[in-house]
Amino acid sequence: VEARPNARWSTNFVHDQFANGRRFRILNIVDDVTKQCLGAIPDTSISGRRVARELTAIIERHGKPGMIVSDHGTEFTCNAMLAWCRDSGIDWHFIAPGKPMQNGFAESFNGRMRDELLNETLFFDLDDARAKIAVWIADYNDQRPHSSLGYLTPAAYAANFTATNDQLRNPDQLRRSPEHGLQVRPVGHQAAGGCVIAIVEHRGQAPGERQRENARPGDDDALGAHDIERVG
Repeated sequence: VEARPNARWSTNFVHDQFANGRRFRILNIVDDVTKQCLGAIPDTSISGRRVARELTAIIERHGKPGMIVSDHGTEFTCNAMLAWCRDSGIDWHFIAPGKPMQNGFAESFNGRMRDELLNETLFFDLDDARAKIAVWIADYNDQRPHSSLGYLTPAAYAANFTATNDQLRNPDQLRRSPEHGLQVRPVGHQAAGGCVIAIVEHRGQAPGERQRENARPGDDDALGAHDIERVG
């Protein structure tokens, strides 16, 4: 997946019940790159038409995704959703039957929601569920750092793409710059003044030619100070 917001979204349902035993479900939509929860819609019944309306509203707020991933649930395979995909021009990818981990981003988010919220909270009615879910989503997006995002929150990580004109990349991946012939591996996302710090390795440079005197202790891949570049 290209490391940018809206490259790919994942969606899935998670189920729970109210204090009176009546069941409800939550439609979750997650950005696979920024880890943001773009929508968490609870209701007692959610049809394919409702899914299409909710996705349209999310696109108006966050922009259009390059792809959406889901399972083969009837809400996603109905004629209303097929027509919505055709009209919106969005590529919809269905995972293989019986392979839920092909939708791993949504499954991981659903598991976190169940462990931290659903299993720990008593919901009395739909309004109560909407309010409590909204509070948890706000905390997840805006207050909780993620190690895979360089210990930024999902909202802050997504905002950095806009601030740096999409130059920020996933810290776990190597990126090659076609213009300068560099391999860029970010080690930090934001320094003083809003600059982004990246370690760069010059193409064709042998590992033994790297200057090691300023390498960080325990970092076998650290480069010399001359290889620190501000790209913000």
